[in-house]
Amino acid sequence: MPKIQAGSIKMNYEQQGSGEPLILIPYLAADHACYAFQVPDYSKHFTCVSVDLRGTGESDKPGGVYSTEMFADDVAALMQALGIPKAHIYGVSLGAATGMWLAAKYPDRVKSLSLHSGWHKSDPYLKTVLNGWQVMARQIDNMPEAVIQAIFPWCFTPELYSQKPDYIKALSDFVRGRPKQPLDAFIQQSNAVMNHDAEAQLGKIRAPTQITFGRHDMVCSTRFADPLKNGIKNSELHIFEDCSHAGLYENVPAFNEKTLAFLRKHAT
Repeated sequence: MPKIQAGSIKMNYEQQGSGEPLILIPYLAADHACYAFQVPDYSKHFTCVSVDLRGTGESDKPGGVYSTEMFADDVAALMQALGIPKAHIYGVSLGAATGMWLAAKYPDRVKSLSLHSGWHKSDPYLKTVLNGWQVMARQIDNMPEAVIQAIFPWCFTPELYSQKPDYIKALSDFVRGRPKQPLDAFIQQSNAVMNHDAEAQLGKIRAPTQITFGRHDMVCSTRFADPLKNGIKNSELHIFEDCSHAGLYENVPAFNEKTLAFLRKHAT
């Protein structure tokens, strides 16, 4: 895995495929490998650059306060270091929140924007859920197990647990096999989630944007759909009817088909 100096930190990334660059930004507590079910399809049409945000994977994990704007600045610095003047920007959850800032602050660097299970501004409900995750993470003191026990149930439908227990186990084993995130880095990263506020930035986004939600998502429910759709001028909305927060795992064929169609539509 290559690492490169991106601004003040060294960032880890993986590159696969050929075509226009597609930057894949992970969600909370995850590293670049979280898009393992998407990259095989996407890389047939795009050069996929999957990143480890600061505090995750093999990227640097400096102390201090993290923010979604800071994550966006890091990704912009990574693009600069890799000589990528413009790219398709894609993220799920925290990755989507980061993408909003990136597209607003660096509009000339963004060819299209994909926001999956995202939100424009943290509300009291989201903050309460995240606070609970922090409490459980501190108590368990093992981030892979905290993700599996505390966060997974918010990401998947009850039906997925009951109908595909082996799949849930496989996803759990996958999480256990990745580099373990330090607890303090998770706390800083989840604080960034709780403090996310890009409401005033949405009107600055010029790139064509795809917004998707899972119908059964509670954390980032469709309560955020109208503010995002109305706030971002050139945007389209799609709801995955059988999914919760993690459509990228819950219905891989439908998720990949819908998201790849958008990306290909906006590739030259």
